[in-house]
Amino acid sequence: MTQNTPHKPSRSEILKPVELVAISAGMGLFVGLTILLATRNWALSSIALGITFIVALVVIAMLALGMKPDAAEKSDLDEQNQTGEPPAH
Repeated sequence: MTQNTPHKPSRSEILKPVELVAISAGMGLFVGLTILLATRNWALSSIALGITFIVALVVIAMLALGMKPDAAEKSDLDEQNQTGEPPAH
C-alpha cells in the first residue's frame, strides 16, 4: 500500500462498534425483562434496563481501550501516522 492510498477498513472493523452496543443492549434487555417478569413494574424495569445498558457500555469500552495492539495493528498505526505531513502543534 502506498502513502497516497487511504486505508480502507474491513467489514469487521466497521461493525465492531455496532457489536459492542448490541452486546450492551442485550444485557440491558435481559435485566429489564427479568425485573419486569419478577415485579410487573414497567418503571422499575425500564430504569434497570437503562442503567444496565449504560454500565455495560462503559465497562466494555474500558476493556476495549485497555487492550494492547498486536503487531498487525501497530504496523497499521505506523502506516497511518506516516502521511508525510509535519505534526501539528
